Amino acid sequence: MKQLVVSTPPHLKTSRTTKHIMIDVCVALLPAAIMGVVLFGLNALYVVLLSVASAVLAEYIYALIANKVWKNVSYFGSFWKQFDFTSVVTGLLLAMVIPASVPLYYPVLGSIFAIVVVKMLFGGTGKNVVNPAIAGRIFLFISFAAMTAYPIAKDFGLISVIPPVENDVTTGATPLTGILAGSTVKFTQGMLLNWLFGFGMGGCIGEVCKIGLLLGYVYLVVRKVIKFWQPLLYIAVCGLMTVALNGFDFTYFLPSILTGGLLLGAIFMATDYVTSPKSDLGNVIYYVALGLITAGLRQATGIEVVSFAIMLMNLVVPLIDRFVPCVPFGTKREKKAKEAKA
Repeated sequence: MKQLVVSTPPHLKTSRTTKHIMIDVCVALLPAAIMGVVLFGLNALYVVLLSVASAVLAEYIYALIANKVWKNVSYFGSFWKQFDFTSVVTGLLLAMVIPASVPLYYPVLGSIFAIVVVKMLFGGTGKNVVNPAIAGRIFLFISFAAMTAYPIAKDFGLISVIPPVENDVTTGATPLTGILAGSTVKFTQGMLLNWLFGFGMGGCIGEVCKIGLLLGYVYLVVRKVIKFWQPLLYIAVCGLMTVALNGFDFTYFLPSILTGGLLLGAIFMATDYVTSPKSDLGNVIYYVALGLITAGLRQATGIEVVSFAIMLMNLVVPLIDRFVPCVPFGTKREKKAKEAKA
């Protein structure tokens, strides 16, 4: 009997390829990315372009070296025929979780680390242990203090900035930081609009405009790239746990989900096929645990920890898959056939 070889995930019986799925993810990220550039200016555009270009170039150079291009010159062109856009997604996602004010070599270093160390050294597409973009972001976060200096997005004079902003850049201060520190939350229509559109908010390039992220979420659900309930479960559990940790004060619910990087992480990073469980029950455990860990660590540290929580759970996914395995294809049908014979 020939040895059974199991390919890398996702295991889907469909005509859609990894390339098609990654292009869909890129399209879904565009609204938030465009709004990030509008809100933060040209430096945000430079960060996005450099991050994507560095990720693609890093993968290309690594592939040339790994395939000994000096012995097979034809590989220069054949690489692009099998290019699956995963490095484009990694570069774009990394740019989305970087402040627009950072020096322009940050996204270059982060993309190279994400692609070469986290993805390619582990075998390439589908074989990475953790999400490369998250690992790249954490690498930059622990390496450079500038990663905690968040610029304030433009408000265009449409909505008053809440809270008042005196400087162009605040160090380590986002709306979530103040909420976690115990600031009194008094809802106003202007505040809610600020949270949804990102006007006058501090944060990373792709996380401040929630409307852009929600448009991307709808697109991914309609295109059947992700299941609608997965991000919602993560977000709901995180919000409810935050409420519980603050004396069951439900005024913390909306701020906990509409400030910080929760929506971006829940929609685009936690749902990564490679680093999330394969079974539905495993996914329920995964997203519930993510919500609990995110809320708990936020409360304990007073800062945004979505990327750390997702990376931690990425490392637990192999255990979840081991103890909550998928039902083998055809098992139910075989069981019904035996019952019918009996």
